[in-house]
Amino acid sequence: MPPALPSPAAPSAPPTTQGFLLRGRVSYTQFAQGYRTGLEPVLMAAAVNARAGQNVLEIGCGAGAGLLCLMHRVPGLAATGMEKDPQTAELARQNLQANSYPHATILTGSFPEDWHREEGVEAPRFDHCMANPPWHADNGAPSPEPRRDLARRLGQHTLRRWIEGCATVLRHKGSITLALPTSLADQALVALSASGFGGSTLYPFWPKSGREARIMLVQARLGVKSPARLLPGLVLHEADGAFTTAARTILEDAAPLGIG
Repeated sequence: MPPALPSPAAPSAPPTTQGFLLRGRVSYTQFAQGYRTGLEPVLMAAAVNARAGQNVLEIGCGAGAGLLCLMHRVPGLAATGMEKDPQTAELARQNLQANSYPHATILTGSFPEDWHREEGVEAPRFDHCMANPPWHADNGAPSPEPRRDLARRLGQHTLRRWIEGCATVLRHKGSITLALPTSLADQALVALSASGFGGSTLYPFWPKSGREARIMLVQARLGVKSPARLLPGLVLHEADGAFTTAARTILEDAAPLGIG
């Protein structure tokens, strides 16, 4: 009998770096190469008007930065994240455990395609959904780092599918919060309206006073008929590049953004 072939080795975990969010209030580990967390998930989490005891879902949660910031600001949340990349999803679980959130759930899969794969399991009704979708067009040059490419490349219908999926898991008048480049605002508003969301609120972030906004938050509620609003937004940096006082209260002190 020929000798048994050895089982293929499991892929080794990529190297990580240890850091912090919210000026040391949250421990955060991320991969050393590939996609690196920016300001967007922290700003997004600050805008979600959640209360203790409510259910929150983050789609494309990455290593968990948005969930971690929101759960730090609002203790007692029931939080779920969904992430397509298995190694990133596992890192998010480790980050939640390291910050003493063992009861938060991270699911591995694509949203909404994999959401209902457990037959007979009724999907929960969430009070809030949030997402920081990929920002770059699907037809752009691919990144040589697969994980970075997955996090950055927006599929042709990804934004619309995520919004449609949120409409199926949110309770009536539940909120959706999206961190987007301003170039996707029009697509988001069309998809939100088509999926039954209303009361859309646009909140731009100005890199410096007098500069064009490049990122913004779009927030809406399912089943409401209120008209859209454009708020004054927030200036992120002083002329010398330092964060403004208002930005520091959000990014460092975990203050709520107060969009709602």
